[in-house]
Amino acid sequence: MEKINCFHCGEECVDGPINYSEKSFCCTGCKTVFEILNSNDLSYYYDLEKAPGISPKIREGKYDFLENPEIIEKLLEFDHGDSQIVSFVIPAIHCSSCIWILENLKKLHNAVKSSQVDFPKKKLRISFSSKDLSLKELVLLLARIGYEPNISLENFEGEKKGIDRSLIYKLGVAGFAFGNIMFLSFPEYFEINEFWLDQFKHIFRWLMFSFSLPVVFYSGKDYFISAYKGLRSGILNIDVPIALGIAVLFLRSTAEIITDTGTGFFDSLSGLVFFLLLGKFFQQKTYSFLSFERDYKSYFPIAVTRIFSETGQQKEEQVPVYKIQKGDRVIIRNEELIPMDAILIKGDAKIDYSFVTGEAEPVKRKRGDRLYAGGRQQGSIIEVEALKPVQQSYLTELWSDEVFSKDKSSAFQTLTNQISKRFTFGVLSIAFISAIFWMYYEPAKAWNVFTAVLIIACPCAIALAAPFTLGNLLRIFGRYHLYLKDTTVIEQTAKIDTVVFDKTGTITSNKRDNIKYEGIELTEEEKELLSGSLRASNHPLSRALYRVLQKNNISTPEVFNEYVGQGLETSSKDLSLKIGSAAFVKKNVANASFFAQPEELEKTSVHISSNEQYKGCFTFHNSYREHLSSLFNSLAGDKELIILSGDNDGEREKLEQILPRGTRMFFNQRPGDKLQFIKDLQNQNRKVMMVGDGLNDAGALAQSDVGIVISEDINVFSPACDGILDARKFGKIHDFFGLSSKAISVIKWSFILSLCYNLIGLGFAVSGNLMPVVAAILMPLSSISIVGFTTLATQILGKRLKN
Repeated sequence: MEKINCFHCGEECVDGPINYSEKSFCCTGCKTVFEILNSNDLSYYYDLEKAPGISPKIREGKYDFLENPEIIEKLLEFDHGDSQIVSFVIPAIHCSSCIWILENLKKLHNAVKSSQVDFPKKKLRISFSSKDLSLKELVLLLARIGYEPNISLENFEGEKKGIDRSLIYKLGVAGFAFGNIMFLSFPEYFEINEFWLDQFKHIFRWLMFSFSLPVVFYSGKDYFISAYKGLRSGILNIDVPIALGIAVLFLRSTAEIITDTGTGFFDSLSGLVFFLLLGKFFQQKTYSFLSFERDYKSYFPIAVTRIFSETGQQKEEQVPVYKIQKGDRVIIRNEELIPMDAILIKGDAKIDYSFVTGEAEPVKRKRGDRLYAGGRQQGSIIEVEALKPVQQSYLTELWSDEVFSKDKSSAFQTLTNQISKRFTFGVLSIAFISAIFWMYYEPAKAWNVFTAVLIIACPCAIALAAPFTLGNLLRIFGRYHLYLKDTTVIEQTAKIDTVVFDKTGTITSNKRDNIKYEGIELTEEEKELLSGSLRASNHPLSRALYRVLQKNNISTPEVFNEYVGQGLETSSKDLSLKIGSAAFVKKNVANASFFAQPEELEKTSVHISSNEQYKGCFTFHNSYREHLSSLFNSLAGDKELIILSGDNDGEREKLEQILPRGTRMFFNQRPGDKLQFIKDLQNQNRKVMMVGDGLNDAGALAQSDVGIVISEDINVFSPACDGILDARKFGKIHDFFGLSSKAISVIKWSFILSLCYNLIGLGFAVSGNLMPVVAAILMPLSSISIVGFTTLATQILGKRLKN
């Protein structure tokens, strides 16, 4: 069969192409988008990038809540007269053509005044007139062209966070002052005796003093604050000797120009602060387009359909989810999420709890059964009665655990801070001993020696080693699609001795191509009608099975009926098929004794009967990620491996064959159980990494020393975590561990190199021979060489990762 790709989205036309205007499309949605763009003279969209679009799929009534004035008011950033402004997160933005079409929305509708894309954050800001285009119509317009916004409870509640640019301003001030002070200090280095320089050297020195004031009291103030807080808490962090060095540099330099005994060390002072801030800026550089702090609000709907009585009649209204109270009746449609704990009142519920418990298979519930928040209905409309408000549901109460409010990074003792205590004691000891020595032999030198030791031993190079090494590594990891929250995660990763994996969605893939048929062999006629029937269905299992069977000849059904959540009933000529769930197919079959055994019915299967005779079923098995076995074998050498799954233990035997001996496995674990399991490991002094994928892993991810989320699409929902790993790079986890350990070695070698500079400088300082020119050379040279060494070393490590 010839492979034909869709002109709009690039996907293979598995159902057979829809031809229009000499082009092929995989579905009517893609064809409609092309028609919209072409009729509005926007076909240049396709010249910017080959197959840039996404096939739009919009559920009827999905955005009815955007007719609620209260919700509209919350979503709008500006609302006055006929001018409204709104911002949306649009995960589908991925290329230049996406930017182009979204910034030309005014050509699609005259009510759109302007639109601007923030590509790194995948955000779209639109100015429009609500008199001619409602918010709901605007969202539907975006959805129709394949750029459906992500609107969740987080949008309704979230407070706008400002961007903190204070570090950039401080770095800019320090850099400006450093350059000017170095320029003004240049004649002093060489003691040039020239009339005009001698005449104005006092002005130059006071200018240097003036430039140093914002450096010390603005750019460097955070080091004094951190040192004070550390001392108040009884901790000698790395900022204590840095703050001491800055203070001594400034005081001694000021004293020298006041007494006219020298030019001071203002150049070294400004250079020190500039390089330190540069390292801090590099360390804080992270991925602003990713969210590492998401919770249930990013996943829950912004509104639901509530039933109320008016003049004796039942009516429906769209209300914000936080207005739902105990006893309210709520309608949940196919593929909608249940946002609160509830009792099923009407309808057949088939609930997918995979995002809450990790259990892969949907569960059936009957009238009177309790439904938990976070489940997604699969099938027809159901009516439920709220047992609790959203804030008090089982799932939302998980976020009340203290683990979600603690700051991991503050509790972690970095390598730099580990050595700072000894370093500070060492520097102060040398300074006092040297001062006492010179008090006896040459008192005039004692003050100069004391201050010189504190100046030259200021741990600038030591403080730069970790930020530049880990900052480079953060960028290298990002290049290989591991996006970490900050650099401390790399240090924590190097200490991990236990790795806990979730099963469903983490070590298993979302693909459903591992399908086996069990039962009576199908005739060619049955295979042809089966393929044609599956081709006409949009159900995920139908699509997956059709991809396997599409090599068959296809017979188009004459009669086709699809029953949501149950299956298909189809016929052609004298052949009729029923395809779907066990309960649906089992009705009216003559050979019920041949029907699948009860344990088989628990598996994800598509059952088939032909002319009221049961034939068999296609069973979908978990498809495990590539390199799973080799990854576990690599990690098993020095780490304990554990599988912690909310799913049942049906795959235990298969996993025991794939994974190395000694891998512990625990099944049927609820979110709270997972969190407690991680706590228990940590109470045994284990350093734990949790690797998961869903909301059910959120507690364990937050509790673990390092929480990594595996994601098929890094831009869609992922729970609070320390890092997001593209699922395609799952097999490289062992390499990331190795690189983290080597990065710590690079930092330690940097400390040794820095120590050598300090010893040389201390030699000058203790002997009383530290001149400004020596300090001006040694301090920047040590910083630059450390930055160069760490950059080169991490680049070499990055190349090894590539190989």
